[in-house]
Parts: sequence; structure tokens; C-alpha cells
Amino acid sequence: MQHPRAVVLSFAIVSAAYLGSFTLTVEGQGAAEAPAGFDNKTNGLVSQAQFDLDRATFEERDEIADGLGPVYNAQSCAECHQSPITGAISQISELRAGHFDGAGNFVDGPGGSLFNERAINAAFQERVPGAENVRTLRMSTNTLGDGFVEAIDSNTLVALANAQPGRGLGIAGQALQVPVAEAGGALRVGRFGWKNQHASLLSFSGDAYLNEVGITNRFNLIENTSLGRSVAGIDTVSDAGPSGEDADNDIDVFARFMRATKVPPIDAAVAATGDAVSGKTLFSQIGCNVCHTTSITTAPAGTSINGGALIVAAALGNKVIHPYSDFLLHDVGTGDGIVQNGGQGTKNKLRTSPLWGSRTHDRHMHDGASLTFTDAILRHAGEATAVINNFRNLSATARNQIVVFLQSL
Repeated sequence: MQHPRAVVLSFAIVSAAYLGSFTLTVEGQGAAEAPAGFDNKTNGLVSQAQFDLDRATFEERDEIADGLGPVYNAQSCAECHQSPITGAISQISELRAGHFDGAGNFVDGPGGSLFNERAINAAFQERVPGAENVRTLRMSTNTLGDGFVEAIDSNTLVALANAQPGRGLGIAGQALQVPVAEAGGALRVGRFGWKNQHASLLSFSGDAYLNEVGITNRFNLIENTSLGRSVAGIDTVSDAGPSGEDADNDIDVFARFMRATKVPPIDAAVAATGDAVSGKTLFSQIGCNVCHTTSITTAPAGTSINGGALIVAAALGNKVIHPYSDFLLHDVGTGDGIVQNGGQGTKNKLRTSPLWGSRTHDRHMHDGASLTFTDAILRHAGEATAVINNFRNLSATARNQIVVFLQSL
């Protein structure tokens, strides 16, 4: 069971020109700020020596002899999560594709919607067939601070979703229940991945090790195909055994590393400027923070999460984080039609992108197609239409102040 939390909603109308600020905080006794930094230091969950060992495993390049592929996207976790430090974001993307049937339902491409962009044998390289005309790139996501995100009580995310329709902005986030692999498929509110595919960092690690690196593991014992074709003929490493090719259970190390990372810090110098201070206020006033939630407090230490498979540690419990995300699914007009989980109703929904650390990459939105903050803002539609109209109605100076604020994150 998720720990029940008291929820306090605060609404403040600041001006007739704006829609008011929206804040959701979760009551906690003596909640402390989560440690922040791009310094390769532990958040206190494990010792620094253990953290360094775990980071080395996260950075380790797998070779064919280790079970790499046969179809894959990267040779290590750090290839997709390393700017400015290991565990953060990158410019690396993955490719997904499929098509719509006569009823408008999304159908996976051969072998699934994920098209691996590398292979250990050129004859098995995947390429998108012409018939699979629903296509998108998916940018790598930041994993720094994700231990705190995992420690958010599901009830907190549900409360965010329940509060949004009452704001009169047309915003209605979805708290999607997804299975936790290490808990026998027990359901929990998803929060990781562009489609909220996972609620647990261990489940996320097992999924990524297979789908991105091609290493089978105890949660994913069957190799991916190449456009539906078996890769058994070129798979030189046995998948036998309870952990497949992941005999050392590195997925546990990956999860522990992510849980022990600090949250992305702000650029204090930029944040202190007049433009950033004003931009932060405007960000809330026009309604951006209804989805890009400013502050969330994690569950208390000792809370049982992930279907009973994990207890929130003291280093992660009752901590205030500033992710600028509600970790819910929304249709903001940028959906790509791809269904990964949650059914056809989610094909045009995406997780609210956490904005912490957004200054560390130059490609924004799920597909990386927006190259400036302004472009990314103006690309929003759907549920975000009213908020973006508020942005459009601001003066050029005010719009620039919001951009400067985003540059501080």
C-alpha cells in the first residue's frame, strides 16, 4: 500500500491578466531540501566509495562477448545519460515507429515499436519499412535525482491529477498504473519514460538493458527480434539461466546508482538575476506550473513502495524536490501516435517533461525537434492551449524573462 499523505492545495489569483499560481505541496514533518549538484557525489543513500563503483558499472561498455545486441542502441547506460555528468541527459535519441489500422488504432512495427539503430551483424540492421508511417524520435531522459522521483507517494501524483480539472484550464493529467516487475506485476503509478512505462527504477533498468543495450536479464529473458526475425543465429552469448546475459545482475547496480544521485542543481547566478526572478513568477502566473509542478515532497522514510519491493530510505524520504513536473500523462498537442502502454487512449499523451536540468541540453520536447525554449513553449497545444495563449499575450520582455528563468534550471 502507498503511504497516505495529507494534501494542501493553494490557489492565488495575482492579477486579472493572469490565471493565478497553482501549487501542490505535500505535508511533511521537517521536510528537507534534496541535495543538488553536478559533482558525481552520493546523495547519502550509499557511501561515496560504493557510489563510485556503481557509477563505473553504469559507465561500463558492453561488448559482443558480454551479450551486446544482437540489435541495440548503445553499449552502456552512460552513452545515453551523460551531460554534464554520468546519469544526466544527452543528445541521443531512440527510434519508434508503427502504423494506424483502419479504426485509427496504433499498431507496432514488425517486432515492436522500438527500432534498434545498431546491430552486431549488418544483415540484421533494422530499418523502418515504408508501411510503418507513424514515426518518432524519443530523446534520452535525465536520471539524476530519480531516486527521489521513485520515492514520491503514488497518492501525491493522483492528487495532482485530481486537482487539475478544477483549474478551468482544460488540463487533466492521467496517473497511469503500470506493473512493477520485481513485485510480480503489482501496479503503481508510473513516472519514468516518455509514456510513464515504469514506476520503479529496477523495472526501468531491466527494460533499458534489454531494449537499449540488448542484454537479457531476469525481467526480460527473450532477445528482441530484428524486424520480427529471430536473431538466434547471430546471438553468440547464451541467454540461459535465471538472469539471462546479466549474470552479475547489473540492473540492481544501475538502479542503486540512480537512486543515489543528487538532483540537478539550478544555475544560482542566472537564477538570481532580475529577469529570472520575474520569469519564475510569470511562469506560475500564466499557468505553466499546473503541469510543471514546482515542488513535491517525497514519502516519509520507511514507507513501503514498488508493490512492497522497496522501503524508502532515510536519504530519500521526506525530501523536497523541484522537478517542474507532475509526472503525469498529458495531451499537449505534441503526441506522436505511438502506444507503448496504457492503451490506445494514450497514443497522443506524453509525460510532462521535468524541467530541472533543462539548461544542460539543446534539444527540447520528446523528439528533440525544438531547439529553443521559445519554440518548445509555442509548440504546446491541446490541454496547454489556454496557458500558451497566456504566454502569447505577454510582452516580448515578459516572454524573454520566462526563457531566462528556464535557462537557470
